[in-house]
Amino acid sequence: MTSPDLPRLGLGCAQLGNLGAPMTEETAHAVVHAALEEGCTYLDTAPHYGVGLSEERLGRALAGVPRETYTLSTKAGRRLRPLAPGEQAPAEGFVDTPARAREWDFSRDGVLRTLESSLERLGTDHVDIVYLHDVEDHLTEVYETGFPALAELREQGVVRHIGFGMNFSGHLARLVGGLDVDVVLCAGRWTLLDRSAYDDLLPECERRGTRVVVGGVYNSGLLADPRPGAHFDYRPAPEPLVERARRAAAVCERHGVPLRAAALRFPFGHPAVVSAVVGAASPQEVRDNARLSRLEIPDALWRELTAEELLDAALPVPGRPASG
Repeated sequence: MTSPDLPRLGLGCAQLGNLGAPMTEETAHAVVHAALEEGCTYLDTAPHYGVGLSEERLGRALAGVPRETYTLSTKAGRRLRPLAPGEQAPAEGFVDTPARAREWDFSRDGVLRTLESSLERLGTDHVDIVYLHDVEDHLTEVYETGFPALAELREQGVVRHIGFGMNFSGHLARLVGGLDVDVVLCAGRWTLLDRSAYDDLLPECERRGTRVVVGGVYNSGLLADPRPGAHFDYRPAPEPLVERARRAAAVCERHGVPLRAAALRFPFGHPAVVSAVVGAASPQEVRDNARLSRLEIPDALWRELTAEELLDAALPVPGRPASG
């Protein structure tokens, strides 16, 4: 097993695929280059994001950029095909996308063809990490064909690191426990509001030496702007959770720290976490996330969050290991 060398902050590229709202080609290009300029040199995409649009835009933005200056990951599990005449495909949160459909495919041939198509869209001859994407309903195929196909590619040197990406930490923990996984991308389950990965995934990754990339550090927006109507886990947040986020924001304000900065820093309290990927709708958002990620967070902030029962005393936080 090898470990990827990743920057602490990377760029999640779902928004390059018009997640929730259209993005211009110029903005997509500017977002990618702002990330590179800020040192966010880990770029994560997937065929799922805009049915290939994210990969295509990322490839165009990276044209001419020396390949050794950035780390690139994509995903497999959804094979893309052209729409048949008159066919309509589910948008799955993306708008103004190419005329393609997604099909689940964790067969050996499906994984190989999916990666080959991703390389074409990205305009590169290799990616550094390939994750099997959202496998929770396809575990039999993953064990029988999907993961063995990725392991074969790793053994051949076509891919450096392999793993899984999803937002179900329990499934990730079982996969890490039973397979030779280099890295996982866990979205939304190790955050200031949802610490469920601490009970299953993170101990298993620490035991096995598997690295963790965290996504969804703002929990779909609630930790970026804790207000009524904000989203949590892709849905409108329930009022008790909104109130919890607002209490956390008040603690942060007393210490002169934006809530977003604390949300970005919190996951790194666990030693298995090596990077966080955060999306951005503009180059300004990229630069703001980079600035927040560099802010000093006083130990007193974590202590007050614990005293206010917004964090459990046993949890590891930056500067404080787990107590038991």
